[in-house]
Amino acid sequence: MNLTKKQVKHIAKLAKLKLSNGEIEKFREQLSSILEYAGLLEEVDTKNVEPTAQTTGLKNVYREDKSSKEQCLTQKEVLGNVPERKNGFIKTNAALWDFSVTRKNSKSEIRSSKQILNHKS
Repeated sequence: MNLTKKQVKHIAKLAKLKLSNGEIEKFREQLSSILEYAGLLEEVDTKNVEPTAQTTGLKNVYREDKSSKEQCLTQKEVLGNVPERKNGFIKTNAALWDFSVTRKNSKSEIRSSKQILNHKS
């Protein structure tokens, strides 16, 4: 399968890559070659082959999801083990992160929730 330059540009756009004309041609040839090689799998006769999800024979082992009074702590027991509590709940610091990438001086940075909350527009 031979990809067109338009298809390579589309793939590059999806990958958020800016390619020069030389790179577009280079990747057009390379990607076309990869797809052609993968196309060889279409020639394999798989009529008598069962679909396989995995080959090791391993299975997930699940236990019944049940709890008992002996396994559970009371609210009083739980709150007795925490350093800070408020209105019957465990008090903690915020554990939020914004993993959106921002551009700043041509460098990527990940901003924490503290930076976001303290950001002045």
